[in-house]
Amino acid sequence: MCTGAARPGRGGASHSVSVLAGVPAQWRGSQYLGAFNVSSQSQGCYLGVLGGMGPMAGAAFALRLAALTPADSDQAHIPTLLRNDPRIPDRSSAHMAGGENPLPHMVEGVRFLEHAGAELIAIPCNTAHLWYEQIAAATRVPVLHIIEAVADDLRRMGLPRGRIGLMGTAATLKLGLYQRHLEARGYECLVPFDDEVERDCMASIRAVKANQLEDAYAPAARCIGSLKARGADAVVLGCTELPLAVPHALRPGLGVPLTDSIDALARAAIARYQAREPEERLAA
Repeated sequence: MCTGAARPGRGGASHSVSVLAGVPAQWRGSQYLGAFNVSSQSQGCYLGVLGGMGPMAGAAFALRLAALTPADSDQAHIPTLLRNDPRIPDRSSAHMAGGENPLPHMVEGVRFLEHAGAELIAIPCNTAHLWYEQIAAATRVPVLHIIEAVADDLRRMGLPRGRIGLMGTAATLKLGLYQRHLEARGYECLVPFDDEVERDCMASIRAVKANQLEDAYAPAARCIGSLKARGADAVVLGCTELPLAVPHALRPGLGVPLTDSIDALARAAIARYQAREPEERLAA
């Protein structure tokens, strides 16, 4: 899985990644170059994270990745490149309201990470996975699938089947992103009623995106309670803003197991990274 700094392009030609890529021109003078003498040990074999959708969710993914990694030293953690780019057009607006297509921006982001040395890519945005096939086809680097990670997390929680309540953006829920994957694994899906999607799910998501976390919990908890009352055996926090709306410390009081798409994706990234061949780990 790991390679050095020379990277094959999609046409087969090799090229080197400049350690000055992205450095402002005014910082490239000789007086600054010493700061960018990067040893070969630090190049390649990164987990690439395409964040910014939204930016707090991208940052939270990096935090949870570190928190969930079984490590006893700094060096035992996963080398990670986070491109937390909030300029990517809104994914829900693109699908639901004819907004700008985010796909070219997301493809540019994963190619940036690939060229910078990523050997595995995670995208902590559920709605972005409506374009998963196109994104994955645009890079030679494996791209983790957040919905598959959530399905694996349900099994980890001891729920190989059952009724699963879904929370997410209006686009994710209406277009059946979770339903397709979970029903293929034998789960029954419960979706909030239309008024609950806007009043509870979207209100909570918008509050997080606006950095108003104190306003995000109540609508999310109300939706969780409604899905529980309808018979959900577990509830999926299927937008990466929702785990920020429902802090871990408050979850036991909600009375139903929650699977968190940030944590599920982080666990999938850790498992995939740690499953590398022994010689690849030595080369990292």
